[in-house]
Amino acid sequence: MSGGDAAGRLVRPFTLTGGRTRPSRADFTLITTVTAVDPAPSRAPRPQPEQARILRLCAEPLAVAEVAALVDLPVSVVVIMLCDLLEAGLITARPPHPVSRTSPDMDLLQKVREGLGRL
Repeated sequence: MSGGDAAGRLVRPFTLTGGRTRPSRADFTLITTVTAVDPAPSRAPRPQPEQARILRLCAEPLAVAEVAALVDLPVSVVVIMLCDLLEAGLITARPPHPVSRTSPDMDLLQKVREGLGRL
């Protein structure tokens, strides 16, 4: 290939995913936390250069959106690559904690309202 895009990238994103356009799993959201497994399993396949970069970045937990921004690739491409890394046992993924839908403490809200009224 001759030349690349403005970022100097020589490989098109669809080649990083093997032409796949959909992830193999539905586990990943923008705020799913991803962490590289350390040490990497000995049976794991050798990662592509872009996957190796993701693994280095994920030495500390990162959200999927952060990973995509740091590697300068579309989120959809990064999610497919993360699925491959997860299936190879090279990363762990933690979904976001669900937000509790309990009703607010009305007594506390009334006290806050009264305190604000005194200001």
